[in-house]
Amino acid sequence: MVSLFTDGPEYITQCPIQPGTNFTYEVLLSTEEGTLWWHAHSDWTRASVHGAIVILPTVGSTYPFPQPDEDEVIILSSWYLGHLKERVDEAMEEATSLPRSDAYTINGKPGDLFPCSKGTTYRRKVDYGKTYLFRIVNANIDSSLFFAVAQHNLTVVRLDGAYIKPICTTYILISPGQTMDVLLKADQVLGRYYMAGRHFSSDNAKVSEFGHDVTAILEYNGNYTYPTSPLFPKTLPMYSDFAAALNFTYQIKSLASPQYPINVPTDNDITTRMFITASMNSLYCEDSGFLSCTEIPISTSVNNISWVNPRSTDLLQAYYRNISGVYSTDFPDQPPTYYNFTDETYSKDTVLTVQGTKVKVLSYNESVEIVFQGTDVQGGSVNHPMHMHGYMFYVVGYGFGNYDNETDPKGFNLVDPPHVTTFGVPKNGWLAIRFIANNPGVWFWHCHMERHLTLGMEAAFIVKNGDTAETSILEPPAYMPSCNVPLASRIENSDVFVEKKIDQ
Repeated sequence: MVSLFTDGPEYITQCPIQPGTNFTYEVLLSTEEGTLWWHAHSDWTRASVHGAIVILPTVGSTYPFPQPDEDEVIILSSWYLGHLKERVDEAMEEATSLPRSDAYTINGKPGDLFPCSKGTTYRRKVDYGKTYLFRIVNANIDSSLFFAVAQHNLTVVRLDGAYIKPICTTYILISPGQTMDVLLKADQVLGRYYMAGRHFSSDNAKVSEFGHDVTAILEYNGNYTYPTSPLFPKTLPMYSDFAAALNFTYQIKSLASPQYPINVPTDNDITTRMFITASMNSLYCEDSGFLSCTEIPISTSVNNISWVNPRSTDLLQAYYRNISGVYSTDFPDQPPTYYNFTDETYSKDTVLTVQGTKVKVLSYNESVEIVFQGTDVQGGSVNHPMHMHGYMFYVVGYGFGNYDNETDPKGFNLVDPPHVTTFGVPKNGWLAIRFIANNPGVWFWHCHMERHLTLGMEAAFIVKNGDTAETSILEPPAYMPSCNVPLASRIENSDVFVEKKIDQ
């Protein structure tokens, strides 16, 4: 994706679209094929404002896998009881835990296991012998999901709009923000079979809240006696099955064929190296002792900086029009201190964080390596699905424990690394990515768990223009949403919020 002024995150590339107004987005595609998705990027509105983007092969070309007979978009999403924004605002005001999904949905329906949905469960009818391409989007707010179809094998052929080496499997694991294209051959006895999703939890057991499994029905056409209930997939892993999660993830490799080559930066190409910690924190209060403030607001951070959005304008306008005082360019390449990142014990310096609007500036066309390190500060280590706007990146390595910059790079995959927009930092582990900064502009990057994004686990890159018009930021559209009517949000009022908590 190379559209900048219509990238969408509020206060990053535009101000929010005000009630009663509209804004037209332009999407420019480059090499993507397959399934991508779009979603709102203002507060938690993406819970219900989202959809798929299907990109077919160019005319005259074919898929690098057997041609499917039909295809279907399957969107996995979240369901919340009550008024979601009010629940989020209340949790932020009272410094309590942000909402978790009350249910999950497949194409808008929770499925047969929920009384309110039984009878309206989503169904996909199929013909025996045909092959179907399922375009699966995980639009879920916070949860990675296992997904399986009873008694059917699945073949994963694409991830985030890029071809991968086919993975033949009985289940998949898909993170929030990811898309997967999956082939299914309808080759079983005529009948009805559950398609089912189940939350994969990397939280500590004491804080895990598991919802019911979400179901849809794969129903064969033909004359046969319906069973009392569809068959449920026995291969669907349990909630905390880390072995199943790793077994699937380890198989993801780029297709890396002559027709679909890769261009991963080599060791000698790298000009910028960054080591970024992702942590759960508490906001620093100056006149307190160690965690002695009343109801210290929980927060998240990257390199111990908890992001706050600009207030007066969006980041892109500030950069494009050279408006000072909106952001600073001192996002650090390293965390302020090094410690045993995955240890359960922690000190005051690792718990408390500060807020800031700090960006990292990159020159056009330089090669970048980032190692994301998960931490267990405050017992908050989970799988963090890291997402980057404006770029696809190569996942050259990942592992568990503290990253070792002497030994771990020796195992980097530079032959067929996954080429993605979103990938998980393992619980108590690390993720190494590489990309070429050849898309000028202001680009947001963040954890794709909305709870962590809301609390500050994000930052932005500014990529400078190249030497030509083709390698420079395009002119902005004639109309951009106004910043003159700011929306009330925790991010805008974070300084007031912290002062209130300190004064109590």
